[in-house]
This record gives sequence, C-alpha cells and structure tokens, in this order.
Amino acid sequence: MKFSLIIPCYNESANLPLLLERCKLLEAQPNIEVILVDNGSTDRSPEVLQNLLPQYPGCRSVCVDNNQGYGFGILSGLKAAEGEILGWTHADMQTDPQDTLRGLELFDRYGNNSFVKGQRYGRPFMDVAFTVGMSIFETALMAKPMWDINAQPTLFSREFFHTWHSPPHDFSLDLYAYYQAQRQGLAVHRFPVKFGERAYGVSHWNVNWAAKWKFIRRTVDFSLQLKKNISA
Repeated sequence: MKFSLIIPCYNESANLPLLLERCKLLEAQPNIEVILVDNGSTDRSPEVLQNLLPQYPGCRSVCVDNNQGYGFGILSGLKAAEGEILGWTHADMQTDPQDTLRGLELFDRYGNNSFVKGQRYGRPFMDVAFTVGMSIFETALMAKPMWDINAQPTLFSREFFHTWHSPPHDFSLDLYAYYQAQRQGLAVHRFPVKFGERAYGVSHWNVNWAAKWKFIRRTVDFSLQLKKNISA
C-alpha cells in the first residue's frame, strides 16, 4: 500500500524547514510520498523548496502559479499523487504531519473502505465553541454526523477520490470530502490529534471574528448548494 500525503503551502517559507524535518520520518519510508504544493505563494517559498527538497528524496513539490484557494491546492496535489491511499494536512505545524502514521494504522485495521480523520484537542475555548456550532448546523442540515469538519489529517482511498464531482476550491473541501464519505457509507474513523500554535506566521483566515463570519457565510452557502444538488 502506497500513501501520498498532500500539504498545501501558501506563503509558508518560514515554516518549510521545520515542516520538512517533521516529514523526514514519513518520506524515509519507501511506501510513502509527501507532496508539498506551492499554492501560488508570493514569499520565498519556491526558493526555499528548491534549496531544501534535495535533502528529502521522498518529498516532491507541485507548483500552482496563482493561488485559487486552499482546496484548489489540495486537488492539484491529489491529481499528481501516486498512492493507493491519499490524504492531506496543513503546513502551519498546528497539527503534526506524523499524525498521518496513526491514521494509516486505521486503514491497516479496517481496510480501504474507510475515511479517516483527526479530531482536535488543545484548542482555545472560543475556537472550540465555533467548531461545535458549525458541527451542529452541518449535522442538522446534512442529516449526517459532521463533527470537527476542518480537523486534520484527512485520509481516504484513491477509489473514493475518483467518485468526486466538482469539488470546491476553497476551505469547503473538508466539508465536501467528509459529507461524501458519510453519504457513500464509508466507515468513518476518528483519532485524537493535538492542535498547537503555529510555529511561524499567522493564519490566512482565522484572524478575527470578521474573518470567521466570512468563513461561516461561505460554508453555509456551499452547504445549502450541496444539499440542493444532492436532493435534485
């Protein structure tokens, strides 16, 4: 079984050296590849990747010329991946790339008809409250259990990925994948992951309540459209 881990990176030049070091245990294994997607970065990310990647032969990069969204970057990496099992996580080090090893153990135990996702702990109270509210809304709307939707890592089979039609290019990709797994009857397995502070830089969306409100509106709009399409 080969596993491909996709990590979208947008202006993460300061984080990349630490991120690659945390990927060393993964990329050293012959059945794992790590794909770092330079998702239209405008900082020194391309230069940093060019200098560092030769030291990590199990890692490679995919370049997106112009940023078209978090989901677009992930999808670009997934299309280039070679693994039978696919997955993604964040580049900001708030979750450890090595968490995916525990996720892979669940595939070994339960088989490829699985959808594996982390479940975060160690977050600030207000962030937890925000997540609980969104989880309750999405669960009621979709009539499926939809808890901690944006938790990482996310892992699934290539066969499941090939069933996707017109997935979103923004942060709604997490919701889309999770809902499609529930709808198709995949066995959903969650495991706890520690959610820490960013090593460098700031979040590209979770900066204040205005940004959270924008995220809510976009997620709700996508959820209603997804529900409408499924009903039709």
